[in-house]
Amino acid sequence: MESQDIKPKEPQDEAIITNKELSIWEALIPVVALVIMLFFNVFFVYGDDALSGSNQFILLLGAAVAAIVGFYNKVSYKQMLDEVAENIKSTSGAILILLMVGSLAGTWLISGIIPSMIYYGLQILSPSIFLAACVIICAIISIATGSSWTTSATVGIALIGIAKTLDVSVGMTAGAVLSGAYFGDKMSPLSDTTNLAPAMAGGELFSHIKYMTLTTVPTIVVTLIVFIIIGLNINTTGTPDISDKLTAIDEAFNISPWLFVVPIVVIGMIVKKTPPLVALLVGTLLGAVAAIIAQPNIVMAVAEADALTFTSAYKGIMNAITVDASVETTSSELNDLFSSGGMSGMLGTIWLIICAMVFGGVMDAIGALARISKSVLNLFDSVFGLFASTVISCLGLNALASDQYLAIVVPGKMYQKAYKEKGLAPENLSRTLEDSGTVTSVLIPWNTCGAYQSGVLGVPVIDYLGFAIFNWLSPFMTLIFAAFRIKIKQLTSK
Repeated sequence: MESQDIKPKEPQDEAIITNKELSIWEALIPVVALVIMLFFNVFFVYGDDALSGSNQFILLLGAAVAAIVGFYNKVSYKQMLDEVAENIKSTSGAILILLMVGSLAGTWLISGIIPSMIYYGLQILSPSIFLAACVIICAIISIATGSSWTTSATVGIALIGIAKTLDVSVGMTAGAVLSGAYFGDKMSPLSDTTNLAPAMAGGELFSHIKYMTLTTVPTIVVTLIVFIIIGLNINTTGTPDISDKLTAIDEAFNISPWLFVVPIVVIGMIVKKTPPLVALLVGTLLGAVAAIIAQPNIVMAVAEADALTFTSAYKGIMNAITVDASVETTSSELNDLFSSGGMSGMLGTIWLIICAMVFGGVMDAIGALARISKSVLNLFDSVFGLFASTVISCLGLNALASDQYLAIVVPGKMYQKAYKEKGLAPENLSRTLEDSGTVTSVLIPWNTCGAYQSGVLGVPVIDYLGFAIFNWLSPFMTLIFAAFRIKIKQLTSK
């Protein structure tokens, strides 16, 4: 999937709203207004702090501009509100997952699970191989789970922690984590978007996956080569002295490989197709049990209690799950790392997602999304032009609708007939939808995927944007294959 691992709507239930009275210029008015407002807000006023609240309101202002255009074109307030409600409803699973990830991060911190991952990881991963290892590890986990979201919420958080202690850029690390996670997510038959793309294009799942390897394998190979080169030339002062950090972790926590049982159980549940919310809840509760058994002193400290009683244990666990938790060590760097905001730490991301869904819902209700997609399609006539228009539509919808599902569904439905008329097999469309819709969603700060990954990893999108090499290289790769007519599958006549 993206990998929310949820299917908020069945593909056939995704309606594309058209409005014959809406012109392309009217459809673009909210887009231009939003871009101008976001540009001013980010580059002239708030900078990196824009996502703390101001960008959310800008999205609402963009929705207001779209609503004015809608009123002018006789779209009722109720229509717009209904579509906004449907959009927000479709993200309910993602919002719940975000809350559960926050709670899981809290119990996994105070139980020593994340510190243990960092402790052992520091002894295995050196800066020279670290980034490439991040790609490979996350790719394997994501293929097994079918979820980039689960991958980021488990091993991704630990890898970011290791990067901080190794003095490796967290932007680079997040880019490597997401490159591997979205490769696995895109290629896994367990992923919802991997199933959604061929359904929209009229193709078959495993034929789609096989055809995707033509562009996906070269892209991940290039990504790995780049990260290997970066790792070999990474600016570290020789081999970093991590002995003080290992000592600090060892003194603050009871480190044990037995703690890895909890994440193994969670990943195993996901592989067995357990609903993500259930798996994350189980992981949170197991983390709570592990905290009481392995780290009773930390539980007492979080609860601000002098003895471990039922009440203090309950308070310590609930604080870690819902509000915040931090563990003091002898290393100031680790003190910043060993803190969690629990569920409350995810509220900013949830706020962003809701506001983005309001804008996307109004744009869909007034028919702007469909109008823009049709206009892009009409600009091109050649086979390459058809691929290019699909890529542009997917990228645009990821930015405008703020939802990767719409970035697959709308172009999939709009272009299916056009590909057929050009004599192109549906695998061409489904592959392009994934190459440009699924993987680029994480590059948009206000997209559900970008907001989620940034919130979970604690790294702003702008910091990992250039290093999410697999994600931004994928649409270019699909265009290169189209331009040179490399392995472009034709419809077979019966």
